[in-house]
Amino acid sequence: MEKKETITRTERCSFLVSPEEKSLIERYLKKYRISNRSRWMRETLVSFILKNLDQDYPTLFDEQEMRR
Repeated sequence: MEKKETITRTERCSFLVSPEEKSLIERYLKKYRISNRSRWMRETLVSFILKNLDQDYPTLFDEQEMRR
C-alpha cells in the first residue's frame, strides 16, 4: 500500500458572509451531510477557480473569429 503524501496547510483565508448566506451554507451542509466544512469550502473554491481558468485559457483566435 502506498503512503499518502500529507499537505501541510499553513495559510489562512477568511471572509465574511451575510446572515442569509450563512443560513444557506448551513442548510446545504446539513442536507448533504458535509461534516468537514473547511475541506468542502476549499474544494469548492479551488474547483470553481480551476474551471474558470480552464475556460479562460488563451487561444490562437478570439471567440468571434472562431464562430465565423
